[in-house]
Amino acid sequence: MRWNLKPIQNSENVHALSQSLQVDPTIAQLLLARGIDSFDKAKQFFRPSLEDLHDPFLMKDMDKAVSRIEHAIAQGENILIYGDYDVDGTTSVALVSSYLKTLHPMIATYIPDRYAEGYGVSYMGIDYASDNDMTLIIALDCGIKAIDKVAYAKEKGVDFIICDHHRPGPQLPDAVAVLDPKRDDCEYPYDELCGCGVGFKLISALSRKRNQPFSELHPYLDLVATAIGADIVPMTGENRILAYYGLEVINTAPRPGFKAIIQQLKKDTLTITDVVFIIAPRINAAGRMKHGNHAVTLLVENDADAAHQYATEIEQYNADRKDADKSITEEALKQILKNNETNRKTSVVYQEDWHKGVIGIVASRLIETYYRPTLVFTKSGDKLAASARSVKGFDVYNALHECEDLIEQFGGHKYAAGLTLKEENYEAFKQRFEDVVNASCEERLLIPEITIDAKIDLDDITEKFYRIIKQFAPFGPGNMKPTFMTENLVDTGYGKRVGADETHLKVTVTQNNKGKRIGGIGFGIGDAYDLISNKKPFSAAYVLDENAWNGEVDLQLRIKDIK
Repeated sequence: MRWNLKPIQNSENVHALSQSLQVDPTIAQLLLARGIDSFDKAKQFFRPSLEDLHDPFLMKDMDKAVSRIEHAIAQGENILIYGDYDVDGTTSVALVSSYLKTLHPMIATYIPDRYAEGYGVSYMGIDYASDNDMTLIIALDCGIKAIDKVAYAKEKGVDFIICDHHRPGPQLPDAVAVLDPKRDDCEYPYDELCGCGVGFKLISALSRKRNQPFSELHPYLDLVATAIGADIVPMTGENRILAYYGLEVINTAPRPGFKAIIQQLKKDTLTITDVVFIIAPRINAAGRMKHGNHAVTLLVENDADAAHQYATEIEQYNADRKDADKSITEEALKQILKNNETNRKTSVVYQEDWHKGVIGIVASRLIETYYRPTLVFTKSGDKLAASARSVKGFDVYNALHECEDLIEQFGGHKYAAGLTLKEENYEAFKQRFEDVVNASCEERLLIPEITIDAKIDLDDITEKFYRIIKQFAPFGPGNMKPTFMTENLVDTGYGKRVGADETHLKVTVTQNNKGKRIGGIGFGIGDAYDLISNKKPFSAAYVLDENAWNGEVDLQLRIKDIK
């Protein structure tokens, strides 16, 4: 791995902030790197407040959206809440539909079928609304590029309100309101909300218009926190505040659907990492293996027994998803070897019977083996559908844009995208994508990078130091758990490979053969044992962690890499 040590902050600023906050200079350095350079900003960071959320009416078209919904309620219109089948989409639909049902009985929900309809707003969804006398669709986490679909709905007398967070194209849909903080003409102060975050701003605006106390919206924050974690949006600004309070709801008063999932886990307190790796995959599994409706049903259920039943079904979908993901990954890796493609700049694989619901996960798995931009294709109707994943620093969305003439449609973000193309264009696309990446992706980006926040000594690691680091949570992009580096470490002789297949490394280290001893675990780096055996000195890049064993909790290094 490439080790990238962040620049050391100005020593005068570090000293001033360290004195002002009465914290270790390393803590001050970490804060300055996050743009926190004063006592007041530090207070805001360590004590997130819902009062620091922005006025929802600062978002372009919010007044129009609220006005149209109020009109629909007053006229007794049927309203359809429409969202995608992933975590952000299903939590958004659960959020907005359950809130609106407290104001108006004529609320229905719609999640498109991943296989029959695909991603985003669909003609089938619009027909469903029209056939059932629904005159307003609120689209969440999708719709920003649905120009033709929104026009089609208008012809059928169905209005659209769009709540999205993806990049708009050159033209916006002709909707009643388009809420998207990434609009060029939107001056909302924070543009990194997820789809559920935009949905939350919508219900915040509605509740404010009705003079409802903001506290009535607190129970919905568990949904918002889950979407923020799952959609990997920056953990900064409003996202961090919403995630902080959403985690509080998950851990103290979760909705029955979450409670039913958590009860199967045997964990006392969930972090945002637990939400990302435990709750989110289960919600996602419904849309991947069966239908996203199952996730919404679980998330809006108020009866504990019914929620338990739905959670049990979703647990089975998740088990099926794991099996499919494992077998397809193995087949894809064999295909890369068989086609002699290990030295390419990209991984592009296709098999017509691969499960469409897991190809995005498989793309991420392939990057763990071959660290490069990756696409996994499967057959979808008469076309091929793919999930794209990228490596840090390379914009796969822009790369796909360079291949646009060979693609039917595509959408997504810098690091994750989806597309469809005609089967006859597959080979030409595969070569073009390789050529584009070859020409535009720097060689260094194809080596995994560890960004190191600070170089420290083992003696710097104290209970107080770790306690403050823990208060940097919730962690995520833009506020990752700090990674440290320590030099001149020596294993005390307890180092060994561990795990069923000895892929992990367990050590107990000292620095310069004196002073403090601390344990460490390195997952997936068992091969580094030779670097640390026989008391050879080494450097480690790691995050600080707790190791609970036999009722005792000790600090440990969770080692990412060794040199």
